[in-house]
Amino acid sequence: MKILHLDSSVTGEKSVSRSLSAAAAQQLRQANPDAGYVYRDLIANTLRHYTAVARLYGNNVDQVTDQQKAELQTGEDILNEFLAADVLVIGAPMYNLNIPSQLKAWVDLIVVPGVTFKYGANGAEGQCGGKRVIILSSRGGLYGPGSPYENFDFQEKYLRAMFGFLGVKDVTVITAEGVAMGPDKAAEAVAAAKGKIAQLQ
Repeated sequence: MKILHLDSSVTGEKSVSRSLSAAAAQQLRQANPDAGYVYRDLIANTLRHYTAVARLYGNNVDQVTDQQKAELQTGEDILNEFLAADVLVIGAPMYNLNIPSQLKAWVDLIVVPGVTFKYGANGAEGQCGGKRVIILSSRGGLYGPGSPYENFDFQEKYLRAMFGFLGVKDVTVITAEGVAMGPDKAAEAVAAAKGKIAQLQ
């Protein structure tokens, strides 16, 4: 097993999603002591926002700018990390109803026509069906099923849809909701999430 662990929270040691993703990665590594492990902090090593001119349109690398060459190489590095991983552990807080832009920049580098998906007679066909994705989500408010703001969730729904587009069927989301609604509510939400993390294998 090869584990790829990503964090995208900007709040450092105060981050709920970072604490949850660390716990999930530790749980998986303890359950699978021979697993390979790669960690990428998308804040400490922020990716440029997506342009990928050469990657999309096939320009000769010798004719593009140094910035585009660097983007191409970074894109290949990110893509290869993703392709090599059997399990992804992703710390994904909700920012303004969606995922952090740093995580979106990472997603844009793994969605590659002809590699992670292709178009066939019936439309898009994901090519990453053998992977497992575990998303550790944190939210200041309540956006889950049955909440008044359920339709405002463009975080979990987006990630599920995106990985589904790539053919990943094994997606687990563990969420700590309401962490900005007072210390008691935050502690309860984090404890519940860590209880679910403890069951990961």
